[in-house]
Amino acid sequence: MDLETGLYQKQKESWKTVITLAYQSLGVVYGDLSTSPLYVYKSTFAEDIRHSETNEEIFGVLSFVFWTLTLVPLLKYVFIVLRADDNGEGGTFALYSLLCRHARVNSLPNCQVADEELHEYKKDSIGLAPNSNFGASLKSTLEKYRVLQRFLLVLALIGTCMVIGDGVLTPAISVFSAVSGLELSMSKEHHKYVEVPVACIILIGLFALQHYGTHRVGFLFAPVVLTWLLCISTIGIYNIVHWNPHVYQALSPYYMYKFLRKTQRGGWMSLGGILLCITGSEAMFADLGHFSQLSIKIAFTSLVYPSLVLAYMGQAAYLSKHHVVDGDYRIGFYVSVPDKLRWPVFVIAILAAVVGSQAIITGTFSIIKQCSALGCFPRVKIVHTSSKIHGQIYIPEINWTLMLLCLAVTVGFRDTKRMGNASGLAVITVMLVTTCLMSLVIVLCWHKSVFLAICFVFFFGTIEALYFTASLIKFLEGAWVPIALSFIFLIIMCVWHFGTLKKYEYDVQNKVSINWLLSLGPSLGIVRVPGIGLIHTELVSGIPAIFSHFVTNLPAFHQVLVFLCIKSVPVPHVRPEERFLVGHVGPREYRLYRCIVRYGYRDFHKDDMEFEKDLVCSIAEYIRSGKMEPKGANDDVGKEDDKMTVVGTCSTHTDGIQLSEDDGDIKESASTSELREIRSPPVIHHRKRVRFIIPESPQIDQGTREELQELMEAREAGIAYILGHSYMRAKQGSSMLKKLVINYGYEFLRRNSRAQAYALNVPHASTLEVGMIYRV
Repeated sequence: MDLETGLYQKQKESWKTVITLAYQSLGVVYGDLSTSPLYVYKSTFAEDIRHSETNEEIFGVLSFVFWTLTLVPLLKYVFIVLRADDNGEGGTFALYSLLCRHARVNSLPNCQVADEELHEYKKDSIGLAPNSNFGASLKSTLEKYRVLQRFLLVLALIGTCMVIGDGVLTPAISVFSAVSGLELSMSKEHHKYVEVPVACIILIGLFALQHYGTHRVGFLFAPVVLTWLLCISTIGIYNIVHWNPHVYQALSPYYMYKFLRKTQRGGWMSLGGILLCITGSEAMFADLGHFSQLSIKIAFTSLVYPSLVLAYMGQAAYLSKHHVVDGDYRIGFYVSVPDKLRWPVFVIAILAAVVGSQAIITGTFSIIKQCSALGCFPRVKIVHTSSKIHGQIYIPEINWTLMLLCLAVTVGFRDTKRMGNASGLAVITVMLVTTCLMSLVIVLCWHKSVFLAICFVFFFGTIEALYFTASLIKFLEGAWVPIALSFIFLIIMCVWHFGTLKKYEYDVQNKVSINWLLSLGPSLGIVRVPGIGLIHTELVSGIPAIFSHFVTNLPAFHQVLVFLCIKSVPVPHVRPEERFLVGHVGPREYRLYRCIVRYGYRDFHKDDMEFEKDLVCSIAEYIRSGKMEPKGANDDVGKEDDKMTVVGTCSTHTDGIQLSEDDGDIKESASTSELREIRSPPVIHHRKRVRFIIPESPQIDQGTREELQELMEAREAGIAYILGHSYMRAKQGSSMLKKLVINYGYEFLRRNSRAQAYALNVPHASTLEVGMIYRV
C-alpha cells in the first residue's frame, strides 16, 4: 500500500491477494449485515402481526427476507452500484464527486482549470458528452441552474446525515439484541433490569476504546465474523433438517402474496422490521476504498449471502413447529438455538455485534472527515490511529457525541421494536439517496440510455419506497429519531457550508490587486526580516485582504513570502507528484510565491514538519526548473492559473532538487559527481542546518542560485504561519434569516470548532493571527 495516498495497488491483483482482501472484508464490511438475524424476526413480530398455526406469517416473512436480500444487496449493490466507484472509492460522496466532475456542479468555490488536469480527474473518459440528447440537455440544465446544484448537494448531505444517524442506532440495536439472549436464562421481570445496564456497559467500553484505533484488535474482526457466519449457518442447517426440511418452499414469491393478503395493513407495517435484514448493505459500497470490487463480491456471494439465507430459513423452520410462546419477546434469534449451544453463541453474538458496531463507527468518522474536507462540516480534531492502515482515524468530539446519543437511545427505548423502527428508516433513506444519485450517474457518467436509468429508479425505487413508507408510518414509535438527528446534522452542515461560501466570496471581492503590490517596490515598503512567512488563504489567485491589513499595521515582514492555499478537490486522492501548484506573485526579486496544495476528500494531511519540508522543496524545485514568467507577466491576474507549475513532493522528483536538514555536521559523502550542494553559511549559534542538493544538469544561472540561497537561509531562520482570524457579520439590510444564520449559527459553530491552526497542524509557537471583521 502506498503510504502517501493510502491507495492499494489493485492493478494486477493475484488470486491470493483477492482472497485475503475478501477475508479481511468480513470484519470491516459485513459485521453489521451479518448480525441482522439477531433482531429481524423479533422486530417483525413485535406488534403488527402474530405467529399463527397456519405458518402463513412466518413463511411470508421468510419469503420477503429472501427476496429483499437477493434484490437489494446482491442485485443492486454487488452487480450494479459497486461499478460506480470513484477511482476505487465508494459511498454517497463518491457518487456526488463523480457527478461534480462530469456535470460541473461542484460546490467547492476555489476550483481551477488546473484541477481538471489531475490524473484521477481525467480518468474514465471524463469530459466526453453524453451519447443521448436527453443526457446532454440534463447536463446543461444541471450546470445552468444553481438551485438544482444546491438540491443535489442537499440530497448527498441527507444521505450522509442518515449514515451518521445509523452510526448512533446500529451499535444500540446490535448490542442490545445480542444481550437479549439473557432473557432465556432468567424471568422476564428480572431480565428487563439486567439487559439495559449490560448493554450500556458494553457500549461505553466500545466507545472508550476508540482512541486506540482498530488496528490493534482489527486482526480479530474477520475471525469473529467468520465464526459467527459459520455458527448461524450451521444452526440454520440443523433447524431446517430437524424441524422442517420443506421450509425451502417458502422462498417462492407466492408466499409474499399470501402474507399480504392475510395480514393486509399489519403486514405492510411489519415491513419496517423485515427491512432490517439489509442493514449494513450500504457498507459494501461505502468501504470499497479499503478493498476491491472483486473481493467484496466474492465475500458476499460465497459466504455472507448463503449464511444469512440459511440462518433465516433455520429460524423460520424452528418457528413453524413452535407456536406456543410466552409473549412476543420469545420470538427471536436465541429461541431457535439449541440449549447446549446457547451460551457459546451468546458470547460470539456479543463479539459480532461489537465488530459490526465498530465498522459503522469508523465509517462515521470517515464520512465526517470527508464532509469537513469539502467544506460541509466544522473543523474537528482528526487523530490518525495507524501510520500503515489507510482510513484508520479517530475524532474525539464525534466519538463522545455518538456515545451519549447511543446511550440515550438504549435507555430511552429499551426494546428492539422502536430501535428497529428508527434504524430501518435511516437505512432505507440512505438507499433511496443512492438510487437517485445512481440514476444520474448512469446517464451522465456511464453515458447509458435514459431508459436504463428510468428502469433502475423504477425497479429499485419502488421496492425501497415500499419499505420507506412502512418505516415512516412508525414515526411516533421510534422512526422520529433518525429524522431528528439528520435534521440537526443537516442544519449544521448547511449553515457551515453557507458561511464558508460567503467568507470566500468576501475574500474574492476584497482581494488586493497586483498593481498595489507593484507600487510598494521590492522591499514592499517595509523591513524584510529573515524567515519564511506562510500566509494562509482560501484564494487561488490575487492577494488576500489580510496581507494588506497586516502590512499597514506592522512595519516588518519576512524575506520570503508564500501565499499558501490548502484546498480539497472533488477526487478521492491526489497523486504525490501532482500535490503542489507553485508560481511567482509579482516580479521575481520580490520573493513572493503562491503555493496551492491539493488534497482529495479521502487524503490525509501530513504532520507539520514533513509538510514544511515538502513545501520548501517544491518551491526550490520550481525555482530550479526555471519556469519563470517574463517581467510584467503577472499583470494579467485572470491568467494566473496558466503560470502555475505542477510540482510533486520530495519523494516524487528524485532526479530533481532534494532538501537535507540536520543538526550536526554535513557529511561530505552525500556530494557526488552528479550532485552539487548549496549550503547555508556557517552559523555561530546552534540551529538546524539546511542544504539543497541539486542535479549537475541542467546548469542553473546566477539569479536562480541566489534565489535558492535566499530560500535556504529563510528556511533556516524559521517558518511563521500568518492566519486570518475572521469574525463574520451580516451586513446591514440583510434578511432576518441571513442574520440568524451568519451572526449566530455560523459564529457559534466557528467558535466551538477547532481553530484553523489546529486543522493545518500548525505549531502554536509559529502562528500569528490577523483579526478582521467580514461584512457579508
